[in-house]
Amino acid sequence: MTDVTGLPLPAELAARAREILAGRAEPVPTRDAATVVILRGAAPEVYLLRRKATMAFAAGAYVFPGGSVDARDTDQAVAWAGPSPAAWGAVFNAAEEVARGLVCAAVRETFEESGVLLAGPGPDSVVADTTGDDWESDRLALIDRSLAFADFLARRGLVLRSDLLKPWAHWITPEIEHRRFDTRFFVAVLPEGQRTRDVGGEADHVAWQRPAEAIELAHRGEIFLMPPTYHTLTELSAHDSVAGVLAERREIVPIMPRAVEIEGEMRLVTR
Repeated sequence: MTDVTGLPLPAELAARAREILAGRAEPVPTRDAATVVILRGAAPEVYLLRRKATMAFAAGAYVFPGGSVDARDTDQAVAWAGPSPAAWGAVFNAAEEVARGLVCAAVRETFEESGVLLAGPGPDSVVADTTGDDWESDRLALIDRSLAFADFLARRGLVLRSDLLKPWAHWITPEIEHRRFDTRFFVAVLPEGQRTRDVGGEADHVAWQRPAEAIELAHRGEIFLMPPTYHTLTELSAHDSVAGVLAERREIVPIMPRAVEIEGEMRLVTR
């Protein structure tokens, strides 16, 4: 989504865009959210989920694991190792409490949607396997919110490893959408010994894919990628190793695609 001509909007969104631009409708507020790009392999592959066609937001799209910040994600009882919430706040230009919630949501949602857990018994260790029935029970309890993330970690004697996350980007849902998110993107490497699994829930299919291959599938119309996912995959495709991805210096600035009228057609552009 780097082309200044942008993407044409479907009729319903085009009509809403005109209403907002004319001041006859107000954008809905955003919700804080976190997304994690999980990488594996020497020549990196990324973990993608296809959202069910019945989902209210991004139905049918291939996305990275992630979701909204839960109120309990800001709980200071969450055991923590690595850069502090204040340090993350400086990276994302966010208040410390917001940053705490974003990092916790990133780790929690990654476990909920892939089975990958960026946590360990101490600041220099990480859980080796999360595939047992007891882990699955906890994962489901986190999803239905009957179990708080802080309690989950405490019961298992684990600490969140914020140092296993790399800040990558900051995307804000366009004002024309009916559901909007203020999303920080992270990158993380699949911990040694852990493996992802098809966990269901909001997704009906999962896949490991080379970034360039995913982009090619999107060009052929075989998969649907939303602009932030497409843009992120394009950036990642420039690297031939995980080390290269992790070494990239990132300046985190908010990106919010906007609707503009070009030759009578409403289009979504990023610049």
